[in-house]
Amino acid sequence: MTESTNLNIRIDKELKEQAEYFFSELGLNMSSAFNIFVRQSLRQGKIPFEISLASDPFYSSANLAVLRKSIQEANEGKFVTKTLDELRAME
Repeated sequence: MTESTNLNIRIDKELKEQAEYFFSELGLNMSSAFNIFVRQSLRQGKIPFEISLASDPFYSSANLAVLRKSIQEANEGKFVTKTLDELRAME
């Protein structure tokens, strides 16, 4: 068996808690998950997932503007209520 060593990293507390929960659902602890990440990085010779500055198009300025307007209209009581049958009839 190879010799182990400790590694200390800093991470946001809430992010750590979310990661611990997620990895535990996969049957892993943080050490195992990080070891998998490092091994895959070394095996592939790169970060094993895409890292990009591209943002999610869902959060585009156009979509956020529509969302803000919808929230404002809802707060002002300006919204329409339709049943599922009424929506289907509009198709």
